[in-house]
Amino acid sequence: MVSMTGYYKGELRTELTHLKSGNVVITDAPPDNNGKGEAFSPTDLTCASLNSCMMTLMGILAQRENIELTGLRSEIVKIMNPAPRKIAEIQITFTHDNLVATDVQKEKLKRAALTCPVALSLSENVKQNIVFNF
Repeated sequence: MVSMTGYYKGELRTELTHLKSGNVVITDAPPDNNGKGEAFSPTDLTCASLNSCMMTLMGILAQRENIELTGLRSEIVKIMNPAPRKIAEIQITFTHDNLVATDVQKEKLKRAALTCPVALSLSENVKQNIVFNF
């Protein structure tokens, strides 16, 4: 069953539609790869997907453990390899200033993030440098 569609709009821009919700994502090639950089690039979305997947898995665990995770923030850095052009490293720093959780629960949150489906799906050649500030 088709869950998403894609459409090439020209000028290195694509439009992706999530069929169930109707949500639309636009991508542009980045300026360093002949694009306008006016939207997320496909490799940006890969990094954002890793971040979102990690947050989602931490959220599932937080619900189960009765941990209030609202307010968790992240900063994402994408490092590209020039030749061949590919993602070399994804750096994500998660921060929660007021997380109320035991040390055991914090370790469970970290393990949930590090074993999310996107993290496990990425090539071992993509370095995942993940920092937890909580």
